[in-house]
Amino acid sequence: MRLERRNAPPAGLILLSIGLVLGLMALSGSALIYAAGAPVWASWGAMFKGAFGSKLAITETLTRATPLMFTGLACALAFRSRLWNIGAEGQLYAGALAVAALGSGAIDAPPVVLIPLLMFAAALAGAAMLLGPALLKRYMNVDDVVTTLLLNFIMALFVSIMIQGPMRDPLSMGWPQTMPVLDSVTLDKLISQSRLHTGLLLGVALCALMALVESRSVFGLQRRAVGLNPHAAHFAGIPATRVLLWTAVGSGGLAGLAGAVEVMGLRGYVAGDLSPGYGYAGVIVAMLAQLHPLGVPAAAMLVASVFVGADAMSRAFNVPSFIADVMVSLSLLSMMGASFFLSYRVRR
Repeated sequence: MRLERRNAPPAGLILLSIGLVLGLMALSGSALIYAAGAPVWASWGAMFKGAFGSKLAITETLTRATPLMFTGLACALAFRSRLWNIGAEGQLYAGALAVAALGSGAIDAPPVVLIPLLMFAAALAGAAMLLGPALLKRYMNVDDVVTTLLLNFIMALFVSIMIQGPMRDPLSMGWPQTMPVLDSVTLDKLISQSRLHTGLLLGVALCALMALVESRSVFGLQRRAVGLNPHAAHFAGIPATRVLLWTAVGSGGLAGLAGAVEVMGLRGYVAGDLSPGYGYAGVIVAMLAQLHPLGVPAAAMLVASVFVGADAMSRAFNVPSFIADVMVSLSLLSMMGASFFLSYRVRR
């Protein structure tokens, strides 16, 4: 027997793998809830109600899904070209700091100019965070998993220095944070009396745009070729280095935009707890979406609903909310296993 790579996995097999992953999430969650001494069915009901049971619950789930769309799309874009970007968390904070530095009054411009300018600055900051690891991978064969991961910790320390030093708001009491951005650059709310903002629409639009680029553009075809076999792509005349660097720019830029929408749409400033791990969760979102841009919004909604629902379940039955982390982590491991069988088949 031997393994043979599939040209394209059957749609039925993809649906089956997704169903098995969701089933494993449900089983693992039920086992953990039972072990915590809570009623299983009632706890699941509280989780569903907490994520989708009211207008407030739905808007909170969508609000939590918004940054996950950006980081999930960033990881999916990079992974398709075998650029293993585990640094979306640091790139998110880089984008957020850029917005805080320029959006608190440093630039005098109307909102129609300033908002796109801040978005561009955030994307540029995130892209700069990934260009270094991409260059090291290309020219010195340095492991990009290690470099991107370590840059997360470097950026966390840099953020701590900035919010306690040069960028600290002198009017903040207690917890250090940057000066708030101007009201004129705050993203509009999609629904009144909620936290849901127009960053959601931007995330969905970028997912659709990236799906179009991947399927209909020369760059998308080149990226897929480089991801499948970089040596064969280079032999065929595809500029693999240029494709890798532009992929790094796009991936890091998308993660930087996640920081921008969190600051401009939700928080209004940068603090050490701006992200509860959106960059790391983006890896899970990308894998659950099978690295397809159109699958990213659905995967982001799934992950966000688990986290939001787990918080509600914790309040209702005093169940530890870290059950959600275990469920999502197991879903990542099971999807990675399923991806192997989606990519290969056994031949006698």
